Amino acid sequence: MDAKSKNFLYKYLNANSPTGHETPGQKIWLDYLSPYIDTFYTDVYGTAVGVINPKAKYKVVIEAHADEISWYINHITKEGYMHVIRNGGSDYQIAPSMHAKIHTEKGILPAVFGWPAIHVRKKEDEAKFNEKTVVLDAGFSSKEEALEKGVHVGTMVTFDQDLVALNNGRFFTGRALDNRMGGFMIAEVARRLHQAKFVPPYALHIVNSVQEEVGLQGATMISRRIQPDVAIVTDVTHDTQTVGYDKIKQGDIACGKGPVLTYAPAVHRILRKIIEQVAQKENIPFQRAASSRHTGTDTDAFAYSHTGTASALISLPLKYMHTTAETVHKDDVENVIQLIHKSLLNLNPGDNFNYLNAE
Repeated sequence: MDAKSKNFLYKYLNANSPTGHETPGQKIWLDYLSPYIDTFYTDVYGTAVGVINPKAKYKVVIEAHADEISWYINHITKEGYMHVIRNGGSDYQIAPSMHAKIHTEKGILPAVFGWPAIHVRKKEDEAKFNEKTVVLDAGFSSKEEALEKGVHVGTMVTFDQDLVALNNGRFFTGRALDNRMGGFMIAEVARRLHQAKFVPPYALHIVNSVQEEVGLQGATMISRRIQPDVAIVTDVTHDTQTVGYDKIKQGDIACGKGPVLTYAPAVHRILRKIIEQVAQKENIPFQRAASSRHTGTDTDAFAYSHTGTASALISLPLKYMHTTAETVHKDDVENVIQLIHKSLLNLNPGDNFNYLNAE
């Protein structure tokens, strides 16, 4: 990772881009991507797409999602405390004592999620982290003061935790690696294609979708617009080595051991096999995972869009998903970039993805 990539990584991952409000991150992403593409466009909800060789009829997508989990203010007490509800898969269990940002039209206000001190709590209180007990405190003395500061029901709140390197840069940790690290990786793929002066024999759409965390909504919309022939999606998946995971149920996945290729009905087995063969040829380490029915990622949206899209999922192992300490190994980031890059070099408009004709 050179200085330009690293600067982009920190600027992009530290941006505030909660579900439904992804614009700040999307602007940073498009600014970085623009030298490496021929054109770009956005849709009505903010999904951003860079395109290389846009006139080609055959269309290939590489995709990540841009949004991070967050909160909506849902109630303000007369004393000026605020209660929140989830925007995406936010976790009340981790909120107490966390620093936060309240995103008002007048600017960002610092705040904290409060919780009674250990001295006064009762044992039965320990599991009561929910919308009634977790409160947000911005130092207001009344509801009227909160309203004067621009805070109201529906105001967005994000955790305040920037990207940090661990163990001399071996790991990255922060609040929004799910899945802006994916946006970083596909932008790096575009940069490397440009540096290699590779012009694909197809239209390559580099897609950064919005609103994945509330039901794959951005990918659903943009997949109908693009109607691609092939889609390679990248997202994060659980490192199952830490406490609390059942490898029998959730697989045996570890940070540092390479990208994860998923087996699932939505994952096209011919496309997945091509990617596996690329990994083996290029000596890129990879792991395997299996998903019953849905993958739970934007892969599902692309796979079942319009008349169907040959789709595959390349996942990045991640510890502590949906917390402020989401953690990935830098080697896995590099290997995901490499695997997507090399896979694109092995795709052609004449590839046969029809199961009956190909077998």
